[in-house]
Amino acid sequence: MQYATITGWGKCVPPATLTNDDLATFIETSDEWIKSRTGISQRHISHVNTSELASVAAKRALAAAGIEGSEIDMIILASASPDTLIPNIASTVQANIGANCAAFDINAACSGFLYGLGLASSQIKSGQCKKVLVVGAERLSFYLDWSRRETAVLFGDGAGAVVVEATDIPSGVLGYELNNDPDGRDILKAGFGTAMDRFSTDSLDFYIQFDGQEIFKRAINGMNKLSTQVLEKCGVDKDEVDLVIPHQANERIIDTLVSRMKIPKEKAFVNIANYGNTSAATIPIAICDALEKGLIKPNQTILSCAFGAGLTSAALLLQWGERVTPVQISDAQLPPCDQTGIELVKRAVDYFCK
Repeated sequence: MQYATITGWGKCVPPATLTNDDLATFIETSDEWIKSRTGISQRHISHVNTSELASVAAKRALAAAGIEGSEIDMIILASASPDTLIPNIASTVQANIGANCAAFDINAACSGFLYGLGLASSQIKSGQCKKVLVVGAERLSFYLDWSRRETAVLFGDGAGAVVVEATDIPSGVLGYELNNDPDGRDILKAGFGTAMDRFSTDSLDFYIQFDGQEIFKRAINGMNKLSTQVLEKCGVDKDEVDLVIPHQANERIIDTLVSRMKIPKEKAFVNIANYGNTSAATIPIAICDALEKGLIKPNQTILSCAFGAGLTSAALLLQWGERVTPVQISDAQLPPCDQTGIELVKRAVDYFCK
């Protein structure tokens, strides 16, 4: 039997940051207000396109696995903020890493990475693929109306990637659950797409909109339900879970989720303070950070869950393999940035906050 295990990992966050104090210079807020409600201290603002973030993360993941891009059988790129809709940006990453394989984007919003990881494991377990690259990459600052405090404080840019390989050793993805709640599709949205009137200047005023209280409730219910289902399907008790790596949307949501599941809070990995909500990139970035901090150990059982616009939700149970250090270190880097975060968003701030 083939198992699908993570053998490589990499992240890419742009160097420019936008702190809570920076936000307070153009909207009515404060560091204390944001931290107490979200757990966020700063977010990264990209000076490059989403595909560049994704490509650097992918190159770092390949190096960590000790393989070349030419060995990849499939690329699955999760993003709700690609450079282009046509062509997909998985093809850009493919060209940048020298791969010759199937490559496609998926949009399951913040659940996208887990959707992609589940699909990758199924491709491997079926024998269709041996090595799959899964990327989560976002440039959500593109969608923000900076005058709207409820969204301006939450989102950031970044990318993370993993290499998933076939192995005969029992480890890797043990099971996953995916779902969508279409009744809630309008409580988290951005009006960008072919429904826009491309001849109206008003159509340029698209931005992320959401109902915060409704999302809070549905997010916890969705992640709790699917996490319970995947544990039951895999025959794993919640007490056997060593680490929980949830989607990093709001620290309050994470605290409420693990409390409801009766999992000790110290088992939940939280890094939202440094990045904000990077949607499909939050979980792969968190995996990289947890490894850097030595929190992921060989053969640990890891539960990951997410929710996003749609309203999508996902949960995945993973047994980590033996290796927790990279085989190689990539020298891939973003081009230099000569602007601060507040300088990068100035044009949009001037437009929306005029």
